[in-house]
Amino acid sequence: MSVSRATIMGLSTLAAASLGLAAPGAAETAQASYSTFKPASTTNTNAIDYDVWDEALKKLVVSFGPSLRQTAGRAPEGFGTRRIYGHTSRYRLEGNRIGFSFLDASIVDNLAQYRQDLQSIAEKVDLQSLSRNEQLAFWMNLHNVAMVEKIGGEWPMRQPRRDKVEGQVIDDSKFIMVEGVALSPRDIREKIVYPNWKDPRVIYGFWLGDIGGPSIQRQAFTGDNVSRLLNRSAVEFVNSLRGTQKFGSELQVSTLYDEVAPFYFPSFEDDVRSHLSTYANEDVAKILADTEKTDAVITEYDIADLAGGVREPSYSNIQNATTGRQQSFRIPRSMGLLLAQREEKFRRILKKGRTGTVTFSPLEFPGEDGVTSEVE
Repeated sequence: MSVSRATIMGLSTLAAASLGLAAPGAAETAQASYSTFKPASTTNTNAIDYDVWDEALKKLVVSFGPSLRQTAGRAPEGFGTRRIYGHTSRYRLEGNRIGFSFLDASIVDNLAQYRQDLQSIAEKVDLQSLSRNEQLAFWMNLHNVAMVEKIGGEWPMRQPRRDKVEGQVIDDSKFIMVEGVALSPRDIREKIVYPNWKDPRVIYGFWLGDIGGPSIQRQAFTGDNVSRLLNRSAVEFVNSLRGTQKFGSELQVSTLYDEVAPFYFPSFEDDVRSHLSTYANEDVAKILADTEKTDAVITEYDIADLAGGVREPSYSNIQNATTGRQQSFRIPRSMGLLLAQREEKFRRILKKGRTGTVTFSPLEFPGEDGVTSEVE
């Protein structure tokens, strides 16, 4: 089953779908509606094609590589004086970014059209009878497309999870419609995926729009790669400063773990530590061993873009790192400084010999009791 094969970049402007749809009926009816998305016990071998989204991600997402577990320090001179432009967060060199300042109205409209294309898949196939990995890839891609679309349409904005659009944060806006059920991004996570997938790795597949959350990948999820990409995202997040830190004898972790605790970490202290130990590198494993208490206090709600969620009036030319020549393409000065810091970070990564990607294989991806999905 193939979604529209047209390339997102370069499509003619298309009208966006109606937004802000209300949930049908009372709370009880809404809850019953969510249950319709429970995966079926018998699955088929159909697959969904996400080539369009995959191509878009490769163009939209800028990789910042693995964390060096060092804060970015003070913002370099040039970010601004009386008014601060660009990113000043201590975590600004962690997590992948999207160049929202380069998205014009036609690209946002095309993202909206693609999101509607994804929604319509449920009218063409029996979504619940797809393999569990295929269903999971669908929900994660739909969620992330919707988040990029809405943030892109409202940009500039500094904190997507806190800034309100027409009185409501994007995460709670029910602008996604699947099988006649109006959904918000939060609904996809907390009403559909978390209750039906027991593996906590799924939390790393949802992009929340900010630096403090799991990183957005430069690949679309598919039934074949979802386990591998979730492993990659889990390793990156757990071993980053926005995921774990040591404060005296205390282990500080992201508030993300507290948010999903009702689904995955009911015995918070033991369950979170067990989860972290699965993906911890040597440094984080030592922190786990040297600490006694766990506290979910790490937050960073600044937008995961290149410009810090604002339009800067001053611009600089880009210098080609290979030829050293100035290019005609101009970007905000603060963005240029951030990209220079990123380049220096990659030099340090290469110097440390930290290249390549670690994958875990074979791994079982559990679903309902007695049901496991196919895993690469």
